[in-house]
Amino acid sequence: MQIEYRILERITPDDLTAMEQLYRETGWIGPDDSAEFIAAGMANSAVAVGAYVDGRLVGMGRALSDNVSDAYIQDIAVSPEFRRHGIGGGIVKAIIAALRGRGVDWIALVGEPGTESFYRNLGFESKPEFTFWKLPPQIS
Repeated sequence: MQIEYRILERITPDDLTAMEQLYRETGWIGPDDSAEFIAAGMANSAVAVGAYVDGRLVGMGRALSDNVSDAYIQDIAVSPEFRRHGIGGGIVKAIIAALRGRGVDWIALVGEPGTESFYRNLGFESKPEFTFWKLPPQIS
C-alpha cells in the first residue's frame, strides 16, 4: 500500500467532504452532528496533514501553534480500515517535521486513554508532574 502524506495548505470543498466523512467514520462526530466547524478548524490550524491511499483521504491530523515556540497536536484520525499500518504515526511525524521546520520545539498533545504506547513510540514523554486542566462548556 502506497501512502502519500500531504501538508494541507488550501482546503477545497472536496477536501472538506472527505474530512467530514473521515470524522464520521472515526467517531469524531456523529451522524447527525454538524460538520461546519471543520473548515474553520482547518483554516485556523498552523499545520494540517492528510494521508492518502489511491487519492482517498484515509487519515489526517493538525496542530495549533504560535509558529514560534509552542504547538499542540490534535485530531489525529485514521479510517478504521487503514489502522495498524503506521498511518497515524506518519501523520504525527509529518506534523512534527513541519513544526520543527518553523523552529517550534515545544510540541505537546493530549492523547485518549489507550494511546500511551502509540505516542511513547513516537518519542513523546508523559509529564505526570503537570496537571491537565479543561474548562467545561458554559452552562446556560
